[in-house]
Amino acid sequence: MNFIEELKWRDMLFDMTPGADEKLAAGPSVGYIGFDPTAPSMTIGNFVQLQLLKLWQRSGNTPIVLMGGATGRIGDPSGKDAERQLKSYEELDYNLAHQAKQAEKLLNFEDGPNKAIKLNNYDFYKDMNVLSFLRDVGKTLTVSYMMSKDSVKNRLESGLSFTEFSYQLLQAYDFQYLYQNHGVRFQMGGSDQWGNITSGTEFIRRNLTDAKAYAVTTPLLTKSDGKKFGKSEAGNIWLDPNLTSPYKFYQFWINADDADLPKFTRYFTLKSKEEVLTLEKEHAEDPRILKKILAEEITRRVHTDEAYESVMQVSEILFNKKATKESLLAMDSATLASVGQEIQSFEVNKELIQNNVNLIDLMAEHSNLVSSKSEARRAIKNNSVSINKEKVTDENFDVNPDHLLQGEYVMIENGKKNKFLLKFI
Repeated sequence: MNFIEELKWRDMLFDMTPGADEKLAAGPSVGYIGFDPTAPSMTIGNFVQLQLLKLWQRSGNTPIVLMGGATGRIGDPSGKDAERQLKSYEELDYNLAHQAKQAEKLLNFEDGPNKAIKLNNYDFYKDMNVLSFLRDVGKTLTVSYMMSKDSVKNRLESGLSFTEFSYQLLQAYDFQYLYQNHGVRFQMGGSDQWGNITSGTEFIRRNLTDAKAYAVTTPLLTKSDGKKFGKSEAGNIWLDPNLTSPYKFYQFWINADDADLPKFTRYFTLKSKEEVLTLEKEHAEDPRILKKILAEEITRRVHTDEAYESVMQVSEILFNKKATKESLLAMDSATLASVGQEIQSFEVNKELIQNNVNLIDLMAEHSNLVSSKSEARRAIKNNSVSINKEKVTDENFDVNPDHLLQGEYVMIENGKKNKFLLKFI
């Protein structure tokens, strides 16, 4: 595919330096995007840039994921209204290793003439002393040039340390180093990185004779209400299943505003333009189907096919009124734990169930599912209570070890909306 044309139809092209399209038309190239490991995981905001690298690779070009082992220790002032709090080296190293593995899931690092490459910019600086940096790097750009960048101008009133002021020098030198040592000709990123990226193209122009480098940026993705993309009411949407469960990840896309769906689809699907337009035409009257198609594709890619199937199982239990005990019995412990993240959950001492425990006592005294025994008794009389999707009508019903799902869980429902998962530990 033609990379620039691909970005245009997806509305993913914000700006590019002159000659970028001609350079790409001349043949495959090498390009990179940097990721600073300042968070414990990548988010779906980072996923925008990983998608950019994916499209770059599918266009026949070679992508480089540059992990910011060095720049992460400094902190990028772009888009920030205050000085960053520096992370410890140990935390940054942990984050970097984890984020690198996440990137490996989304790009082809294994085979082919343009397989992805992973680098750490700490390796560019670890043997460079401060005098070398000031002489060889700091001498290239003038203070007035650096002050003209929005990332600097926007922070002059609130305060900007020399540490963060120097960030664009590091990013610029990264570009030059990659140009000289890895044949990189393109740097890509979000539109907020334009100043840092073009500092790199200027760095290369000044330091390397007859050298030409290029910049390509995407718009910052926002939702139809103008709010920043990548967060829910509960906070960031992470690519790590331990920070955002696959179920919550899937639900983020399912619950997207209808007005955002065309934009989200173009940014995140790997389907072709023809496939997307056909699907939008076929389901123009029911955007829920389009959301399900997109949510499934992204969940499978970011997580796994197994994670997606687990999400479907959780949805079945939570929303399908016809779900049966067999549906619960088919779940493994991890899927049951996912159910427990979406409904009220309680931990109960396992000794209670070993000798059988009366359901009313379990609901009222040992888990606070109801406020009193009389309330539990009324619920049973009204045929409102079920254990593992089976109705209970006997007030003397005992819960025993045979009711444990995967040896540790019991699901209790009180009416249509009140679902609880007890974990016996």
